[in-house]
Amino acid sequence: MYQNKIKLMPQDILEKEFKIDTRGYRLKEVDQFLDDIIGDYEQFLNIINNLEKEKADLLAEIVNLKQELRNSKLNMEVANRNSATGEVANIDIIRRLSQLEKMVYGLKNNDDN
Repeated sequence: MYQNKIKLMPQDILEKEFKIDTRGYRLKEVDQFLDDIIGDYEQFLNIINNLEKEKADLLAEIVNLKQELRNSKLNMEVANRNSATGEVANIDIIRRLSQLEKMVYGLKNNDDN
């Protein structure tokens, strides 16, 4: 995935041989090689930072999803307990009242017309 952005592999660095002039290595050649190494290290750092950010985002999402799962399991257990013991949950009562109000007021409004 990132191989096309990286110029040098560790083996390339290890096997690099500079040509020797009368006064030592050719400075331009060494400078160019070091520039390539620096560029690769910058790419590596960018890749690492991006992956670390992505990892943190995914871990936060996992925590949120686990919390949602726990809440859903608790709600399901409560609903199962209520239905097993014959108790009616408050939400069921509110829904039934709402339906009755719609029926009563709906019929009353139709009778007025």
